[in-house]
Amino acid sequence: QVQLVESGGGLVQPGGSLRLSCAASGSIFSINAMGWYRQAPGKQRELVAAIRSGGSIRYADSVKGRFTISRDNAKNTMNLQMNSLKPEDTAVYYCYAERVRTAAGTGDYWGQGTQVTVSS
Repeated sequence: QVQLVESGGGLVQPGGSLRLSCAASGSIFSINAMGWYRQAPGKQRELVAAIRSGGSIRYADSVKGRFTISRDNAKNTMNLQMNSLKPEDTAVYYCYAERVRTAAGTGDYWGQGTQVTVSS
């Protein structure tokens, strides 16, 4: 069974920084893409950033220049460095792993989410 565990959320003042981490565990052979989504109250879940195993990266326009995604393919871990945080970044952030290949087959997985609150 594959599990994604996030850490690093919390309360930060506007302009501050946070670093989110996601670790995938289980008998994993490979992961195609990993990413971060977020969902604010009353809004749809949206993509924040994603990174493929080959290294290609995609960011939402709203976070370009402020957030940096990184990944360690060997350890099946992913980080999101968030700088210059704004109140509108407040949301629950979810780790996502796409096309995770294990001995049991291939599937997509979500973490449980971690709260990020940007407020003074």
